[in-house]
Amino acid sequence: MEFFGLAEEAAFKAIITSKYKSVDVIGSKLGGQVVSFSDEWFAAAENLIQPTVPIRDPTKFVHSGAWYDGWETRRHNEAEYDWVIIKMGVAAAQIIGGEIDTAFFNGNHAPFVSVEALYDEGEEGNIVESDPRWVEVIEKFECGPSQKHFFIRNSGLTEQSYTHIKLKMYPDGGIARFRLYGRVAPPKLKTEDHVIDLAYVCNGAVALEYSDQHFGSADNLLLPGRGHDMSDGWETKRSRQPGHTDWAIIQLGRESSFIEKIIVDTAHYRGNFPQFITVQGCLKVPESSRNIDESSWVELVGKSKTGPDKEHLYEIRKDAKISHVKLTIIPDGGVKRIRVWGY
Repeated sequence: MEFFGLAEEAAFKAIITSKYKSVDVIGSKLGGQVVSFSDEWFAAAENLIQPTVPIRDPTKFVHSGAWYDGWETRRHNEAEYDWVIIKMGVAAAQIIGGEIDTAFFNGNHAPFVSVEALYDEGEEGNIVESDPRWVEVIEKFECGPSQKHFFIRNSGLTEQSYTHIKLKMYPDGGIARFRLYGRVAPPKLKTEDHVIDLAYVCNGAVALEYSDQHFGSADNLLLPGRGHDMSDGWETKRSRQPGHTDWAIIQLGRESSFIEKIIVDTAHYRGNFPQFITVQGCLKVPESSRNIDESSWVELVGKSKTGPDKEHLYEIRKDAKISHVKLTIIPDGGVKRIRVWGY
C-alpha cells in the first residue's frame, strides 16, 4: 500500500481522479449509508461519510460526554476491534484507495484501522459483521492523532467490484471522516439503445478537470437529485478580467453514439448563476484533458443565456460519438447539475 502525507494531498487527489477515474463511493452525497456498527457511544458512525469538513466546539458537551464531529466508541473494548458497515451509494465499485481523517481526535483517536469489502446484490439487512464473504482490501495500518491519512492499494485497479465496506478500528477510539475511492461499475443496460444520463456519477461519470472550484467542487455536477442549497453544486470565484470563462471536463460513464438532450441546472443559484453556458463534446482525450486540441471539441450546446434556479433543457437529438463533455460557464458562477441523456 502506498501512503501520502498531508503535503502530498493534491498529488493523491490527482492520481485518484485523473489516473484511476475514481470517486468517493461511500459518501452520503452519493447515497452511501451506514448499515450497522459495533458501537457509537460518543459520536455517531454516520458522521464518517458526511461531505462536510469536520469541526470542533470544545465548549459543547452532550449526555455521553464531549461532542465530536466523527465516529467515536467507548473505551476498553474487549473485542479485537470496533467496526462499521457501509453500503455504497453506487451499484458497485472497484476499490482504489482512501482517506482516514482523525481531525480533532487527539488522545482518543483510532490507533489502527483496516478495511474489508464484499459484493452482495441483496438487501443491506442481510449483511452482518461475521459474513464469511468479507475480504481485506486495505491492510491494517497505524493512525496518528488529528491528521489525514491517504493511501492507494498496491494492486491499483482490480477487476473485483464490491457493494459493501467494513471499516475496522483497533481496538476503539475516534475517526472524523472516512473516504473510499473507487471506479464505479455502472448498472447493466436494459438494451443497447436504452437512454440514460451519461453524466451521472452512479452511471460511471467522473469530473476530471476544472478551471476553478472555489465555492463548490466540480464533481457535484454529477450527483443525484437537484441538491438542497448552494453547498452541493459547482461554483467558481468571481472573475475580474474581461473575457474570462470557467470550465469543467467530465468523462461520461459510457461512450455515446447518440445524444438526446442536455440539461444544465442552476438550482439554488439565484444571484450567482452564469450569464451564459456552452457544452462541447469529444471522443477520447490525452492523459491530461488540458492538452487536448481545441479543434477536437464539437459543439453540442452553443452559447446560451441562463437564468436563476432553473433547469435549462437543450434538445440535441443527433448521432454523436462522445466520451467527454466540457461545460463552460461565462464568465463565472454556479451550476448545480449537468445531465447528458443518450445511449
